[in-house]
Amino acid sequence: MNLFDRICLHLLALTMLTASFGAGAQSYPAKPIRLIVPDATGGSPDTLGRLLAQKLSDSLGQQVIVDNRPGAAGVLAADMAAKAPADGYTLLMTTTSIYAILPNLKKNLAYDPVKDFVPISRIATASNVLVVNITLPAKSVAELVQLAKDKPGILNYASAGVGTPAHLAGEMLNLLAGIKLTHIPYKGAGPGLLDVIAGNAHLIITSPIAAGAHMNGGRVRALATTGAERNPGLPELPTIADAVPGYEISQSWGIAAPAGTPPDIVKRLNDEIVKAMNLPDVKDRVLKTGAVPVGDTSAAFEAFMAKERQRLGEVIAKTGIVLAD
Repeated sequence: MNLFDRICLHLLALTMLTASFGAGAQSYPAKPIRLIVPDATGGSPDTLGRLLAQKLSDSLGQQVIVDNRPGAAGVLAADMAAKAPADGYTLLMTTTSIYAILPNLKKNLAYDPVKDFVPISRIATASNVLVVNITLPAKSVAELVQLAKDKPGILNYASAGVGTPAHLAGEMLNLLAGIKLTHIPYKGAGPGLLDVIAGNAHLIITSPIAAGAHMNGGRVRALATTGAERNPGLPELPTIADAVPGYEISQSWGIAAPAGTPPDIVKRLNDEIVKAMNLPDVKDRVLKTGAVPVGDTSAAFEAFMAKERQRLGEVIAKTGIVLAD
């Protein structure tokens, strides 16, 4: 075979390979997609995940199935997603706990938040809300702090699990307000909220997405939000920082895929997610929960997560939270 023939053969092979990749991109998705959600039914990731899953099912022409995997602050879900085939048929609802808090708390995680995943898009962000059992004699953060000081060691707070934003939020309140609320971890925000309603826990600091229906139904009393400024979705509530200077914490949710997922599939998913989060009905539903819809690029989401890891790492160092490996 002469040189000309060899060149032609290589060009033919390259053309066939390119065509094969193109055909693969065009055929995706050819079967249902699993979205692993690191929370129980009723929590913020679950609420957002189901809303997004429905819109993606409509636009992709394949069912997007929500697979709830609560527990260990998201470690179980993240580990499962990290070990899944990188083919675009397994996605992870990644959270502030998964990509920013746990990496600063545990040295030997079952997953690496950077190496094991490719970010697709951040979908929403929100400052949290502090809600209490309606029988608790505290109608403001200042009254809650005073009650905790008058009854040291008596009051407790629920969280969605050890290492979650709710856990970090509670310990930050202990540190900055000079009080001692006892931590009670649950397998998700939903179960924690139910126990606050039942009176088995006194309060929880969680997302307005999880707490919104209970707040509107009068089953819990909202005292304040956790951002540096008032939450635009809950403008009637003051910030915790108004009573406890320096207090600030929020959380965000996004979609990621196992590392190695083909770039064309990541791009397709990003396009569809951004489109979904900008739909008027989706934006309206998310804003009504007190969260803010996002829908950004893969690169922007990656940069945001890196910044949050550094910022919350500094908070963790100050609060002194330690988790055993």
